[in-house]
Amino acid sequence: MANGPVRVRFCPSPTGNPHVGLVRTALFNWAFARHSGGTLVFRIEDTDAARDSEESYEQLLDSMRWLGFDWDEGPEVGGPHAPYRQSQRMDIYRDTADKLLAAGHAYHCYCTTEELDARREAARAAGRPSGYDGQCRDLSAEQRAAYEAEGRTSIVRFRMPDEPITFTDLVRGELTFTPENVPDYGIVRANGAPLYTLVNPVDDALMEITHVLRGEDLLSSTPRQIALYKALIELGLAKEIPAFGHLPYVMGEGNKKLSKRDPQSSLNLYRERGFLPEGLLNYLSLLGWSLAADRDIFSMDEMVAAFDIADVNANPARFDLKKAEAINADHIRLLDGKAFIEACAPWLKAPHAPWPPENFDTAAFEALAPLAQTRLTVLSDITANVDFLFLDEPAEDEASWAKAMKPGADALLETARTKIAEAEWTAEALKNAVLAAGEEHGLKLGKAQAPVRVAITGRTVGLPLFESLELLGRERTLTRIDAALAKLRA
Repeated sequence: MANGPVRVRFCPSPTGNPHVGLVRTALFNWAFARHSGGTLVFRIEDTDAARDSEESYEQLLDSMRWLGFDWDEGPEVGGPHAPYRQSQRMDIYRDTADKLLAAGHAYHCYCTTEELDARREAARAAGRPSGYDGQCRDLSAEQRAAYEAEGRTSIVRFRMPDEPITFTDLVRGELTFTPENVPDYGIVRANGAPLYTLVNPVDDALMEITHVLRGEDLLSSTPRQIALYKALIELGLAKEIPAFGHLPYVMGEGNKKLSKRDPQSSLNLYRERGFLPEGLLNYLSLLGWSLAADRDIFSMDEMVAAFDIADVNANPARFDLKKAEAINADHIRLLDGKAFIEACAPWLKAPHAPWPPENFDTAAFEALAPLAQTRLTVLSDITANVDFLFLDEPAEDEASWAKAMKPGADALLETARTKIAEAEWTAEALKNAVLAAGEEHGLKLGKAQAPVRVAITGRTVGLPLFESLELLGRERTLTRIDAALAKLRA
């Protein structure tokens, strides 16, 4: 199995928003290909016309580019095994199915859904395996003709061998499946449309894939595909059986598998919140793998240099949003100043920015950026952290107002305003002014600065207050304190 240069594939279906589990699979395939100096094939499995959409296809390509994945063969790149969209390869699947039928590796099955259900129920009641029972395995030409004369349609089933199938999983070790647990299975629908069970291994064979790294949910289909591979090798359509590695489940809340319906599973959510691609990928890489026992933060180059599929853990991995955010925050802090400013740019204009475009001051933002960089969890946080500088009036946050403007806040603000008005306009002098105001009212700096912060920014938390006042300027600072005092007295 799997000799020669490494060839791996990432083959999603274009149905809806990309899922973080799908991204983790893409990441491990990409890292494995890059580590080994091999080839990454990007293939689109779009044979399900009812669920696949061109919009989702474009979204997939956009997501791959945003994440920084490059592929060696596939859409927009081409390659020796084009086309790389299954919807454009239907003739190949029809021809392969015909060859499997002619060689006796597959057969027509005329059983109706009702008949199959009844026989499965009877098998379950008798304590037997409830998979397909081989009813149409050895029909004579006369029996087939009789079924067709009744007007029955048929699917094509692959004929599984009557012997156990054993293979060594790259993640889980040696596995064996017995015949009663892997019955004959459908590869072509009654309407002639090929099923995943045919098209996926056929494409892997023709594209000479050497290693199949995919989710644990597909493990049960592997013995079927190995049997099909053996038939394809016999027909001269495949060279070898690839090595298989099944990646652990990604679990969500309540120890349930993270599904597409879980809000935190959507890749778009993380893009919209302002995760850095490298921050998100760093976290996803930890769902089943690690660079070192004592190190969670690393670059994708470091991951590629160290990645070995043998190091992937077979145990389910739990998705922890708080940890994902913490790792992303670390990657934000690792950006150099210019890269941080560029990364923030989308959140400083419409539709994210609540201020008029003409209010934005690039120099003021760049002065504030180093203070913000150490405090952000996601890039979208930047908007609320700097809006006080570009809004005509501070944001209205009633909860912050109620928390900071306790009885006596007006007297404190009055004193603070007087001392701030008289202070030299530097962060250190402004801090001393508020500190002195607090001392007059028996308050430490933390308590004294809270009403000032809410008067200036509208919020109880934010960037360092005194550096913020220095940038805001004397006139705007005093105007906002006056407005807060008027509101308190009203």
